[in-house]
This record gives sequence, structure tokens and C-alpha cells, in this order.
Amino acid sequence: MASEEASLRALESLMTEFFHNCTTNERKREIEELLNNFAQQIGAWRFCLYFLSSTRNDYVMMYSLTVFENLINKMWLGVPSQDKMEIRSCLPKLLLAHHKTLPYFIRNKLCKVIVDIGRQDWPMFYHDFFTNILQLIQSPVTTPLGLIMLKTTSEELACPREDLSVARKEELRKLLLDQVQTVLGLLTGILESIWDKHSATAATPPPSPTSGESGDLLSSLLQSPSAAKLLNQPIPILDTDSEYICSLALECLAHLFSWIPLSTSITPSLLTTIFHFARFGCDTRARKMPSVNGSSHNSVLGQERGRLGVLAMSCINELMSKNCVPMEFEEYLLRMFQQTFYLLQKITKENNAHTVKSRLEELDESYIEKFTDFLRLFVSVHLRRIESYSQFPVVEFLALLFKYTFHQPTHEGYFSCLDIWTLFLDYLTSKIKSRLADKDAVLNRYEDALVLLLTEVLNRIQFRYNQAQLEELDDETLDDDQTEWQRYLRQSLEVVAKVMELLPTHAFSTLFPVLQDNLEVYLGLQQFVVTSGTGHRLNITAENDCRRLHCSLRDLSSLLQAVGRLAEYFTGDVFAARFNDALTVVERLVKVTLYGSQIKLYNIETAVPSVLKPDLIDVHAQSLAALQAYAHWLAQFYSEVHRQNPEQFISLVSTALEAITPLISSKVQEKLLLSACHLLVSLATTVRPVFLISIPAVQKVFNRITDTSAQRLPDKAQVLVCRALSNVLLLPWPNLPEGEQQWAVRSTNHASLVSALTREYRQLKATAILPQRKVQLEDTKVIIHQTLSVLEDIVESISGESTKSRQICYQSLQESVQVSLALFPAFIHQSDVTDEMLSFFLTLFQGLRVQMGVPFTEQIIQTFLNMFTREQLAESILHEGSTGCRVVEKFLKILQVVVQEPGQVFKPFLPSVISLCMEQVYPIIAERSSPDVKAELFELLFRVLHHNWRYFFKSSVLASVQRGVAEEQMENEAQFSAIMQAFGQSFLQPDIHLFKQNLFYLETLNTKQKLYHKKIFRTTMLFQFVNVLLQVLVHKSHDLLQEEIGIATYNMASVDFDGFYSAFLPEFLASCDGVDSNQKNVLGRNFKMDRDLPSFTQNVHRLVNDLRYYRLCNDSLPPGTVKL
Repeated sequence: MASEEASLRALESLMTEFFHNCTTNERKREIEELLNNFAQQIGAWRFCLYFLSSTRNDYVMMYSLTVFENLINKMWLGVPSQDKMEIRSCLPKLLLAHHKTLPYFIRNKLCKVIVDIGRQDWPMFYHDFFTNILQLIQSPVTTPLGLIMLKTTSEELACPREDLSVARKEELRKLLLDQVQTVLGLLTGILESIWDKHSATAATPPPSPTSGESGDLLSSLLQSPSAAKLLNQPIPILDTDSEYICSLALECLAHLFSWIPLSTSITPSLLTTIFHFARFGCDTRARKMPSVNGSSHNSVLGQERGRLGVLAMSCINELMSKNCVPMEFEEYLLRMFQQTFYLLQKITKENNAHTVKSRLEELDESYIEKFTDFLRLFVSVHLRRIESYSQFPVVEFLALLFKYTFHQPTHEGYFSCLDIWTLFLDYLTSKIKSRLADKDAVLNRYEDALVLLLTEVLNRIQFRYNQAQLEELDDETLDDDQTEWQRYLRQSLEVVAKVMELLPTHAFSTLFPVLQDNLEVYLGLQQFVVTSGTGHRLNITAENDCRRLHCSLRDLSSLLQAVGRLAEYFTGDVFAARFNDALTVVERLVKVTLYGSQIKLYNIETAVPSVLKPDLIDVHAQSLAALQAYAHWLAQFYSEVHRQNPEQFISLVSTALEAITPLISSKVQEKLLLSACHLLVSLATTVRPVFLISIPAVQKVFNRITDTSAQRLPDKAQVLVCRALSNVLLLPWPNLPEGEQQWAVRSTNHASLVSALTREYRQLKATAILPQRKVQLEDTKVIIHQTLSVLEDIVESISGESTKSRQICYQSLQESVQVSLALFPAFIHQSDVTDEMLSFFLTLFQGLRVQMGVPFTEQIIQTFLNMFTREQLAESILHEGSTGCRVVEKFLKILQVVVQEPGQVFKPFLPSVISLCMEQVYPIIAERSSPDVKAELFELLFRVLHHNWRYFFKSSVLASVQRGVAEEQMENEAQFSAIMQAFGQSFLQPDIHLFKQNLFYLETLNTKQKLYHKKIFRTTMLFQFVNVLLQVLVHKSHDLLQEEIGIATYNMASVDFDGFYSAFLPEFLASCDGVDSNQKNVLGRNFKMDRDLPSFTQNVHRLVNDLRYYRLCNDSLPPGTVKL
């Protein structure tokens, strides 16, 4: 024994040294190696058994258990059966003897090691594994230990990791399912007996004035006075041990419910018991027990009890999340809802001592989260099932949900509840669409609830009603492109919009008066504007007045956004019915925008500039944005009245333009300037009134933009204004025949507009060839950037329009396009400029390739192909970082547009496009791990194949009719093989996005062009691809795509099932290393010769799983093991 004793002392000192903070990393590595070598020795477990029973050092115990874990999970097959028996008997004895004194993490690890043995050996060699656990649970002294073992068994055996064969996984699941009824019975018994034992001793509190709380709602929910009475019993006070046992039992249940199917084993008495424990979470008394002898022990106890409530709700939510509910379980489900809504009523009950909000604040945050999860699951998964039960009071449920939502103590809690309302509104909307006949009956049932919801959500976004909470929201930091305040507003407005869709008149009559009130304040500011020496000043100075004004302006801004969000509900079929409401809104908005621009509130001096100035700018910007939202309504208004009396329409549009033009200036704040520009674009693009160009305000903007001496607007604004002016001239006027479109005049005007915008750019052509000094080069770059961003936007905005618009556009741009092509070679080494030029050309190819004509297009492509030599590509991809890669990607995108063009025009380019891809780009990127350029290259190759199939396969209809089977002639075979080879290589690389994209491309080519059936693919590539896909599954490198890989493997194999089963599968198995011939035979036998997709993919996954399992087993055998 001395050697064991000595080893133990040595190990203890090694462990202490390893975890000492003075030990160097070098020394730690030495110790680690030493420990690993020790663990690999045959028989090391005997030492570990001694260490476990003789040491008090946590590190040593943890190490010893890790040695056992490694032995059982990786080397068990090779352990002699005598040793296995010894280990199976010693470890449980050790656990029983020391479980009370071991630290909890060591005890849990020891439990897991014993369960790992069960996972390998139960029931054949370890027949009493599960009965031992049941006995532990039943004996009061060891109940907690038994429950820990049970939970670990559920975790490790029900959903085992993959180091087991599929057959063993299925066997374990079946064995466990056989035990479910017994286990659930035991757990129910434990929870019930603890509850009953403590209920009997719980002091009954004196009857409070509200104790008759099983009112109408409760009895209607519970259908039985006895159940209501049961749930009204006082909550018992548990001692620490009972509490611990209950929490373990509830954790076991939650895990069991995650995998056992809903069935009658989950009895009503079990459900009722879980609900009893769920009450612990919503009982504030439980958390505030009077302290005994002034000890603080109770507050900890209170938290523990709150935790029981959280655990019970986790059990309930596990059951709730199952969508598939057997008929016999529906009644149980209804009972569960009734009991949970009893809890919801309890949580939201107001009495003299507590408001609802203060009650919710006192509850555990996790409990509230679980409760909200429950409500979400109820509405999203079960509402349609339950709503049909006449005895379930949905409207009363909504009333409780309403109270719960609007008394949430945190913003996150409130957001989660708004999500539940959104789910409910979606459910209602789809229900009404599917049952138009009784639409009114459905709406009447819920009308009051929806109007209440709308009013309350609107109140919540207003400082007038909710200032304290709204001021806590952060409006500075961006998260997912929005601040906390913007997210709050957006989510609230989505709810408002959904109610508007269901109840348009109600929603409008609720919202408009509130908007009106705040508008009055804003429009009344004029009387407080006084002229001072430096300009205009707002004569409101008292702190209280400034604060009230700030709140009113913030609210006005939010309500304007709400009105804008509702614009879509006034157009289309309901235009006439809701015309007057919409007209009222648009008139108000036009008036407000003009008022803001006329008295220049955005430039006014205020008493609190840091607060009020941004408020005034925001209101002005939001009023323009809200008006922009009604552009589609204005367009419909225009088409209705353009023949009869368009005066009202003309007046609205002209006034709006008067509001816009003063704002188009570089002196105006960017937020406001951009809102004005966007509105101008919408009027020019969506509404398109014929008289727009003759309005003085619009002509003023034309002059400002084409005047070179005027200060240029910021980039974004310049692009928007130029788009608007270009669209005024290019887009066909609605409601007018072709003959009245005045194309000739408009064409001349457009040419002069573009000519003015590109004057400096076109002058670059002469100087670009000369060498430039650094300063000069920077100036040139600015001109190129400014001009191309405007031109690209103009082309993009008309790319989907009529041929006439595109023709005029190209005529105006022709000279600038030629200049761009001439400049391109001069800037080929400036990747930032090349990037912008290629963006411009890509937009031209996408929008105007027909107008550019074949000869010029050929010239452009030829220029690019000449410029992008192998050296230039290498320089761009390898040395210029992300900009260089972007340049190459845009060039490939242009080629994608070219190869997709139908007809024969660009076919002559195919050979040079393919050789560029395969001989120049592909060799540079093939070996790089970075995904840059690859996705675009493979998309181009896919487009080459997809749109030019006949370039490779010239099958004539006649030939296929004559031969019955199309054995096509193959052309350009070498290029086809090279492309396929590249696809195959891409599946061996780690980039999962590229893998997914390329697998999709192959599958598409198979669906559309029968790729896998082509002779060349079938005979030379098919099984290479299948082999690669199976290897990827075995290596688990792209696990997220298991399903897609399984389906693709099936589609390939199904082309030649006979070949797959008779030749490929045996060859594949023969070439597998790490498995012996007997195991290969088993793998082959288990792969049934199914020809349907579900069975085939199941066989594939079984093969992959078992192959990995066998390799693991074989690796674990001691060297020199003889296998018979």
C-alpha cells in the first residue's frame, strides 16, 4: 500500500503546485503531460479508487474522477470484465458512504461517472442500475442523492451524445420510457407528501377582507369550487431540507418533460401539485416572512421559495412548448391553463396594501420571465385550440394580460408582453381573413379589449402620461441600428398599426384628437417668437414652461410617427371609404410643414438650446416624414381627380413644395435637410404630377443644383435632390397617353441637367493620362466620387422603368460613361477609385445594358478583361485588403449580368469569362482560407452553367426523340470538368456559407437541367461527390447543414441506386480506416436498401453515427488487443 500512499502524496503536491499562482506555464505543461501519461496507464483506475477514498484534496478527487470518466467513455470496451464488475460495485459504495461530506461538485461528478457506466452497461451487465436509483429516492435518508442520480440519468441517457451506436441510443430511450410512469409516480408522491405534511402545520391566517377571492372569474376559470378552494389554501412554510428536495424533484420533472411525449402518465394530480409549487413564486408573503430571532436566515429562505416557483413554471413551460397534443391530453391542458390563470389573477390583484406594479416588483425577476414565457406559449401555440372551448373565458384572460402588461416593472418585461399582444393581433387578423362571414362577430367579441389596448399603448409613448419611465430610456447608444427609445416607440407603433388594421375607425378616432392637442401647442408657438438683435428668439423662459414644451414636442414627434405608420390603411380598396379622414390628416400635415419652414423654428434661439432646439428640429423632420408616408395616398388621389377638379390636389402639392424648398440648403441641419429631400423624391417618383416642373419652387431647386457657384449640399442630400430632379424629367406621367408625355422637351432638359452635374468630371478626360501630384490626385478623387455617386443613383432609380425613360437617361449619360471608361486604366492601381467606377458600371449593366448597345458593351467588357491580368488580380486580392477584393467582386458581378443575358449577343465572351475564372481568379483564391471573392466567383460559374447550358450540352430535340434517351453531345468538356472540380474542392473547405451556397447551386442545376443525370457527371463525378459529402458528415465539420447534405446525397445516389448499393457503398466501407472488417459488415448490413428519401437519409445518418462510434471504441482498446 506504500506505493499507493506515496503516489497520493506526490499527486497532492503536484496538484497544489499546478494551481499555485507562482507556477509558470512551462511547468504547468510538464505537470499536465505527467498527469495525462499516468491516466493512460492500464490499471491507473485502481490508484484513483484509493485516492478517492483516502484524500480530502478537491483537485485530486476531480482528477481521479476524470480518469474514470475517460476510462468509461473512451476505453470501456477494452477493460477486462472482472475489472468492470469491481468498478461497478466500488463507485456506488463510495458515493453512498461519502455523499453527505463530499463537496457538491465532486458528488455530482461521481454521480455522472456512475451514470456513464449505466449508459454503457444497463441492463445487460448492470441490471440493478435503475432499481438502485429508485431505491435511493424511496429511502428518506438518500432521497436527494437519488434525485440527483435521476436527473443525471435523464440528461445523459435520454438524449445521449454521439459516442453510442444508433441501436444503443434507441434501446436506452425505450428502456427509459418504460420507467417513466414509475418515476413520475414517485416524484408526484414526494412533492405531495411534503406539501401535505407542511400544509397541516401551516397556521391559517386570519380572514382578510379580500379573502373571498374565488369570485366569478375564478369559478368560471376553474369550473369547480373545490379546485378553487384547494388553490386558496395558504402556502406552507417549508424547512430547508424539504425545500431542497422539492427543488431537486422539480428540476427532474423539467428535464423529463423536455423529452417524454405528452401522455396520460402526466396525471392531473401531478399537474395540480406542480401548480401548488408555482404559487411559491407569486406569493409575496413567502418572501417576507417575519424574521425569527432577528436572523436574516429567512430572507435567504424566501429567495429559495421564490426559486421553487421558478422551477415549477419551468416544468409548466416545458409542457406548454409541445405543439403536438394528443386528444386525451387536451383536457389536462385546459386544466393547466385554468390553474395558471388563477395564478395570473393572483399576481395582478389589487388591494389596499399593494398596487399591481408594486406586487410585480416584489416578485423574483426570473419568475416574471417564466410567467411571460408561459403567456407567450399560450397565445402562440395553444390559443386557437383553447378558444373554441366555450368554458374558457378568453376576454377575461385578455383583461388579466392587459393588467399584467401595463404593470411590468421593467422595460424588457413590457417589450416581451407587447410581443404577446402582437402575436394575439396576428392570430386575430389571420382568423378574420379565413372566416370573413362571421368577421363582425369575432371583432365584436374583442373590440373593447383592443380599444383599451390601443389607448394604453398610446398613453405609454407619451411624456404627458409616462414621463418618469420614458426618461429612463436611452436615446444615444445604438444597438442593432436603433436606440432603446426608438425600439420602444417602434414596437409600440407596430401594435397601434395592427389594431388599426382590425378597427380602422376606432383607431383613427382615438389617435387623431391626441395629435390635434399637441399640434395646437406647436402651432401656437408663433405668438412667442420675438425678433432679437441676432435673429428670432422663442420667448418662453420659465423652467416649468420649458419642461412642458419639451414634453409636448417629444409627444408630437411620436404621434406624427404614429400617423405616418397608419398611412397604408387609407389606400387601396378603402380609399373612398376613408377619404375624409385621410384628407384631414394630409391637410394638417401640409399646414404644419409649411408653418415650420416659414417661421424657421429650426433656426430659432431658445432658453434651453440643448433640449428645445433638437426637439423643434425633430418635430419638423417628423412632420415631413409623416407627409412622405402619404405619398401613395396622394398618388391615388391624383388618379381619381386629375380629370374633374384637381384644384384641391394641386394646392396640397404646391404647398408641400413651398415647405420643402427653403430647407434645401447647406445651412439647414442634416436631419431636417434629408427629410425634406426624401419628401421631394417621393413627390417626384410616387406621385409624379404633370405640373411639378412648372412650379416655381421646383425650378428654384433646379437652378440651385446646376449653379456651380452655389455651395454643394452634403453628399446624401445632393444625391437625393438630383434623383428627384432627374425623375421629374424621366418618369412617365400617370393618367396620360404616350402622345402627351412631351418627351422631346423633357429629354433636352434632362441632357442639360446631367451636363451641368458632370461638367468637372468630363474635363478630367484630358488630364487623367498625365502623372498627377498628390494634392491634385486627391481633388480628382473627390470629383470622381461626387459625380459617380449621383449618376449611379440616377440610373438605379429608373432601372425598372419604361424603355423611353431608360433611353433618355442613357442619351444624357453617354459622354460621362465614355469618360469613365477612358479614365479606368489610369486608376487601375487606386483600388478605392476602381471600386466606385465598377459600382457605376455594374449599375449601368443592370439597368441600361440594352440602351448601351452591343458594340459599346463589348468594348467595356474587353477593356476590363484586358486590365484584369493575372498580376493585377493577384495585386488586388492579395495586397490591397478588403477594397481590392471588393473591386474583383464587382468585376465578377458585372460578368454575372453579362452571362445571364439571353440571346446570342454576348455568347462570344463565354470562353474568355470561363478562362478568366478558372485560370486566373481561381488559382489565386483556391488555397486561401479567407472567403473573399469565392462566393462571387462560384455564383458566376453557376450562372455560366445555368444560363448557358447549351454551350456544354448540345442536345437536340430530334436526337432525343429518335434515341428515346438523350445521350447528348458534350462540348467544352475540359472547362465543364474544371468547373465541377472547383465545386468539389469547395466542399473540402471550412467556410460553411460557401458550402451551403455551392450545394444549393448543384441542387438547382440538377432540378433545372438534370445535372446528376448527365453522362459525364454520372460516370466520372457522381460518386466522388457522394464520397466527399459523406466524409464531411463523418468529420462533423459542417454539422449545421446535416439535413441539406443528406438530401443532396440522396438526389445523387438516386440517379444510380444499383451502382450506389452494389459498388459505391462496399468501396466506401472498404476504404474506411479505423474500423475492422466485422464492423464494416455490420455497417453495410444496417444500411437498408431503401429508395425513399426519409429512409435513405436516416440510413446515411445511422451509418455516419455508427462509423464514428466504432472508431471511438477501437481507439480506446489497449494496444495489442486481439479481436476475434
